[in-house]
Amino acid sequence: MTRVLNAERKPSQSGQTRSIVVFLHGYGANGADLLGLADPLGEHLPDTLFVAPDAPEACAGAPFGFQWFPIPWIDNSSEEEAERGMQAAVDDLNAFLDALMVDEDVLPEQVVLFGFSQGSMMALHVAPRREDPVAGIVAFSGRLLSPELLVDEVVVRPPVLLVHGDADDVVPPQSLPEAAEALAAAGFEDVFAHIMKGTGHGIAPDGLSVALAFMRDKLGL
Repeated sequence: MTRVLNAERKPSQSGQTRSIVVFLHGYGANGADLLGLADPLGEHLPDTLFVAPDAPEACAGAPFGFQWFPIPWIDNSSEEEAERGMQAAVDDLNAFLDALMVDEDVLPEQVVLFGFSQGSMMALHVAPRREDPVAGIVAFSGRLLSPELLVDEVVVRPPVLLVHGDADDVVPPQSLPEAAEALAAAGFEDVFAHIMKGTGHGIAPDGLSVALAFMRDKLGL
């Protein structure tokens, strides 16, 4: 049985919803952490609804934060607990996306998944295994989980933008080329990458500008 994800939202500036950006936050944060990006992005995406769900589990290391799944080297969980948590979160996120698209009367090709860190891991894992492709995946400072499984499990191949800071000391910058290589091996043809120079584990203005251009293009704006 899936868990209902609580979500913050920022309505479209035009009052009409022709597309949706779903923010997927990082480990120990919450939906509101990324929702602030809706203001600068919304100026250029006026018909876009921004939605930011909280991950389904409370995060032990962050009293007011959430996690999509446990991380063994941070919280001393077991690999089995991490795997179970991730699979449960995948089901939760799929159910959330299905309900969101029905409620807002939009098609998958009108939806972008925008992840940061652990949220990027979720986006890169979930979107290729869904029945219909979303408009695109924006993955900041994350990595591709279980890349060896993607070739056999991929269903659809939506466009992907990988963005990473070259000074990231949380998720190694090498995660970007590793993800790009695995996506290419799985038949993804629409993969883009951007390195944020001098940036740690975060979202720099140049990365956000590239993400905006990518989303406008893939949403046909």
